[in-house]
Amino acid sequence: MILSTRALSFGYGTRSVLRDLDVVIPERRVTAILGPNGCGKSTLLKAMARLIRPASGQVLLDGADIRNQDTRALARRLAILPQAPVAPEGILVGDLVRRGRIPWRGLLSPWRAEDARACAAALQAVGLTHLAHRPLDELSGGQRQRAWIALVLAQEPRLLLLDEPTTFLDLVHQVEVLSLLRRRNRESGLTVVSVLHDMNLAARFSDHLILLGPQGLVAAGAPDLVLTPESLHAAFGLRAVVQPDPVAGTPMVIPA
Repeated sequence: MILSTRALSFGYGTRSVLRDLDVVIPERRVTAILGPNGCGKSTLLKAMARLIRPASGQVLLDGADIRNQDTRALARRLAILPQAPVAPEGILVGDLVRRGRIPWRGLLSPWRAEDARACAAALQAVGLTHLAHRPLDELSGGQRQRAWIALVLAQEPRLLLLDEPTTFLDLVHQVEVLSLLRRRNRESGLTVVSVLHDMNLAARFSDHLILLGPQGLVAAGAPDLVLTPESLHAAFGLRAVVQPDPVAGTPMVIPA
C-alpha cells in the first residue's frame, strides 16, 4: 500500500506552507518527517490522513486520490494519532482501546469475537493488558501514550500516522515508544509515519527520512543520505557535524 503526494500545496491566509511537494512513503517501513517549526510537518501528516484539504495537488493511496475514497474503508486501512488526543474524563484504558474498532462495526453491531481479539492483541503489544481496567488519567505519561497507540493498533490499519508521538515524554519513554513502533513494523509489516523533532532518535529508529525546510523538501531517503551537514544547513540554518552513533552506527547530529 503506497502513500504519496503529487504537487501538494498548502497555505494559511497569504502564507504558503507547502509548495508542489512530491513525496513517497515506503511501504512496510518506518518513516520520520523532520524539519524546523512552521515548515509544514504536521500539515503534511494531516493532509495524508485526509484531515485537511490541500490548496492544490493530491494525496494518493495506491495511486487513487484519497479524497475520493470511502471513509469507512479508508479508516480500515489508515489510522492517525494526533499530537494531543483527548479522551472523556475517567475513561478506562480498555474502553479507550475498544474505540479503535469503530471502523469495523456498524452503529448497532454487536461486539464480536474478532473485536475482542483485536483489542486484546493491541493491549498486549503495548504491554498494558494488566492496566486495561485502570482509568486512563491515572497512568504515567508514557503509559498513556502507549494506551493511545493501542487504540490505533486495535483499528488494525496497514498504515499508521503519528503526529509527534514523543512530545512531552522523557528520554526513556521516547525510546520506549519508538521501539514499540519499530517492533510493530518489523513483526507485522505495519507502515509507520511519524513527525519527530529529535533527529538522532529519528535516525536510530527509522528506515526512511523526509526532511523539510522553509522552502519545501530538502531531502528524502535513508538516514545517512538525508542527515548531512549540507542538508541540515539548508533545512535549519544549522552548522553541524554528523558522525556515526557509537551505539547504533546511525547518523548522529552534533551542532557545531
